[in-house]
Amino acid sequence: MGIQEIVEQALRNGYLTPTQEAEVGRICDKATELSVEDYMALDRLMGALLTGQVVAVPRKQFINVMEELVLTEAITRIAAIEAEQECALDLGDIAAYALNRLPPLYATTEEGAQYQRQRAEEELMDLIRTQVQEAINHSMARPQFHPERSAIGKTSGKEVFTQVSSLLQAYANDYERPKGESAR
Repeated sequence: MGIQEIVEQALRNGYLTPTQEAEVGRICDKATELSVEDYMALDRLMGALLTGQVVAVPRKQFINVMEELVLTEAITRIAAIEAEQECALDLGDIAAYALNRLPPLYATTEEGAQYQRQRAEEELMDLIRTQVQEAINHSMARPQFHPERSAIGKTSGKEVFTQVSSLLQAYANDYERPKGESAR
């Protein structure tokens, strides 16, 4: 979406969202030169903001306390497992798996966050531990498919074709080489 469309939408709705504001900033930062129409649209937006015709929606500051509790538990458990066993566990995968099975605990102030932490420690720690352990079990039970895999380089069309042909030769039983290509 361009600057003019964002400004039109803000004027229609009567507000400028943080996402719209960020997009206008990104466009302005990226562009070496804006068009006259874009400058005019930005001027209209500034005027509308100054007169109150458009209101900038403030960015809301909030946190999900459950994230920090799950991360703390997961880091502790993963460190212990990795110290005992020859494996590497993905903290992000484990935390996401557990968080998707736990209630969120959002707070907008430090007092609210402290309340949510205390509530979670009193009422939810067993559930947090259980979900983190299930996430670890799930992660460890997942087989690693072809850990020797590597990405195909994308330098040129001919090189990609050669790489794919080599893969086919290695893995396809009845591979037929393209005309003009010799066996290696």
